[in-house]
Amino acid sequence: MDIDSFGAVREARWARLRELARARRLTGAEADELTRLYQATAGDLAAVRSAAPEPSVVSRLSVLLASARVWLTGAHTLSTRDVRRYLAVSLPAALHRVRWWGVGVTVAVVGLAFVTGWWTLSHPDSLDLVGPPDVRAQIAQQEFASYYTEYDSTSFGAHVWTNNAWLAAQCIAFGITGAYPLYLMYQTVLQLGVAGAVMGEAGALDVFFQLIAPHGLLELSAVFVAAGTGLRLFWTMLVPGPRPRGRALAEEGRGAIGVALGLAIALLCSGLIEGYVTGSSLPWWLKVVIGAVAATAFWMYIFVAGRAAVRAGATGDSEGDFATDQAALVG
Repeated sequence: MDIDSFGAVREARWARLRELARARRLTGAEADELTRLYQATAGDLAAVRSAAPEPSVVSRLSVLLASARVWLTGAHTLSTRDVRRYLAVSLPAALHRVRWWGVGVTVAVVGLAFVTGWWTLSHPDSLDLVGPPDVRAQIAQQEFASYYTEYDSTSFGAHVWTNNAWLAAQCIAFGITGAYPLYLMYQTVLQLGVAGAVMGEAGALDVFFQLIAPHGLLELSAVFVAAGTGLRLFWTMLVPGPRPRGRALAEEGRGAIGVALGLAIALLCSGLIEGYVTGSSLPWWLKVVIGAVAATAFWMYIFVAGRAAVRAGATGDSEGDFATDQAALVG
């Protein structure tokens, strides 16, 4: 095959296909013409590949056909309507599915952290494991508070957000092991309990709660929900219920991905509060109010908006273009 002659004969046809593929709108006649030209050009590409596989011509025709294929098959574009539906329906429904797991983890961690702090403060030998008295005094009087003002607000907020979002994602991704979320929550219990004991020893428990409450109420709530989501995946693996184990894990896993995205948004808010509010010069009561309002809005989003979404038929599973076929189960 003379590839130059082949291309010269068909150049006008290829140019017309390119023109139609680049058009913003097509009439009915133009759409029919594009379909015919697409089919003919696909045949040209097949002929070139089989008789004279010239790389430049093959690449040119492949790109041309790919651009024309968008008109023939359509393309999914993300719209603001999709985003609004995700935030108003899909995400709260996904969070609503794991609400009691999040509440259970919250109660367990807060209760164990209180017991840990009381035990550490009541046993001097436990406090000695933190460090000698002068080191503990320095932590309570300087280091604990300076942690929130040591760095620029923007970079500090971004750092804590990425760190917490990564921990939440790990809780969910490795939740199927059952052990990983429990390990992270164990670390959280120790950190909260020991820090509270050190501050309590110095008579600075008020400072402890004033610095923890603004961002910590929302931040810890999101992390606890992440741990609960991971543990729910583990439980689903053990007890799938009437669903086949593979289908149950697939459904819960897709819902967990939605939860992870939602928690990243919540943790972004807590990171902004930690960066701009916790270490600021605002009155301590206003800081606590900001933290309480943020945490209350988070849990209301889960329980109130989530319940409304579920009643409207949302499940938190994949919807729209990403929905999966469902088969009825007997028994």
